[in-house]
Amino acid sequence: MKFSAKQVAAVIQGKVEGDENAVINDFSKIEEAHAGALCFLSNLKYEHYLYTTKAAIVVVAEDLELKEKVNATLIRVADPYSAFASLLKTYEAMTKVVKSGISEKASIAETARIGEDVYIGDFVVIDEHARIDGGSQIYPNTYVGQHARVKSNSILYSNVNVYSRCQIGNDCIIHSGSVIGSDGFGHAPQADGSFEKIPQLGIVILEDKVEIGANCAIDRATMGSTVIKAGAKLDNLIQVGHNAIIGENTVIAAQAGISGTTKIGKNNMIGGQAGIVGHISTAAGVKIQAQSGVGKTVLQENKSISGTPADEYRNTLKSQVIFRKLPEMAKKIEALEKKLDELKKPS
Repeated sequence: MKFSAKQVAAVIQGKVEGDENAVINDFSKIEEAHAGALCFLSNLKYEHYLYTTKAAIVVVAEDLELKEKVNATLIRVADPYSAFASLLKTYEAMTKVVKSGISEKASIAETARIGEDVYIGDFVVIDEHARIDGGSQIYPNTYVGQHARVKSNSILYSNVNVYSRCQIGNDCIIHSGSVIGSDGFGHAPQADGSFEKIPQLGIVILEDKVEIGANCAIDRATMGSTVIKAGAKLDNLIQVGHNAIIGENTVIAAQAGISGTTKIGKNNMIGGQAGIVGHISTAAGVKIQAQSGVGKTVLQENKSISGTPADEYRNTLKSQVIFRKLPEMAKKIEALEKKLDELKKPS
């Protein structure tokens, strides 16, 4: 499909600078762009590519000041990253083939309830009293357990497992290999040193417009619910413990671990491989840097923390500077001690 700069600008509400009839037929990163491609520039570290790119159209910030001549047609917007994301979403909606129909190879319990315009692929198992609402897509080899519910227009890709009674909201996406409702990690220590498994009787609730990446594990609550609130986005390979609550529109990067009964505030940003202990909470807007270990409650909203144990971000940076200087400081202290010893000697 081909689109002109004028058409693209209309979709993202941008202003064309250059040839409004310039045509694109592909999308690309700015550093790899070729003739006929559309790309965007949001990080100024890539600005030098703007002056050499072969792209036909580049989406840029409305306040970007050019340092050199640009051959590409520009479309200026308030936020290039968001505009480009919106454009890709529009393109996907125009070109994506939506599957429909129920495979004869699927196993659907007689007591299950299936809505209209649902896709259920080969070897899907829909267990007793489960419910799949209208417009949802369940890809091959996925399991939806007893009394579980998948609400409207949600997508469960291949090899997803939704355990009994768990609830998936409207417009959710769960990628391959993820498990929703596995047992929480609860074991009672015994007098002989062994551990007795504690039954996990609760459920998992995914509210609307939640996305779960590939190979994530969201544990069911011991009692009550583990909750991923509306708009939260989880990357691949993430563990969420029993009875945890992930706040609205929070984003969590790959390999992070959230321990049981932890409450993550809304609009948090959690970096990759961060670890958060149980029974604590974070305020709204908290940013946790990658590989941080958070061991206590964060009360201050919009605070950035880093390190292990996690501390205020700037304090961590200062500590890192001092740590790198320790060998040099040790030599200076040793030299000062020698001079001090010489001064103490009787003259």
